[in-house]
Amino acid sequence: MLRASRFSVVILLTIFVLSFSGISVAETQWQKTHPRRAEVNKRLANQNKRINNKVKNGKMSPDQAQKLKAEDRAIRQEERNMAKLNGGHITKAQQKALNQQENAVSNQIKNSH
Repeated sequence: MLRASRFSVVILLTIFVLSFSGISVAETQWQKTHPRRAEVNKRLANQNKRINNKVKNGKMSPDQAQKLKAEDRAIRQEERNMAKLNGGHITKAQQKALNQQENAVSNQIKNSH
């Protein structure tokens, strides 16, 4: 009986370990703060602050803010997807593409009244 329960514990532990074996490919802190990724994400955070300030000062409607924040979330998700395909970093070309998208949102923020 004791032998059967030990065997069950070993099987359960093996299944548990195997189910989390993907953790080793999770992003490390270095990958999350890779210079190109950090620059893109810093811009996104700055844009979020700008949107919040415009709403607070009555220069942007909450609906417009929600739309712009959704665009920024899409850019952030695209950045994450790109990094996932490149070992935790983004290429210069990908950074350029993301920056162009951020520029478009930034101009919408600037031109909102």
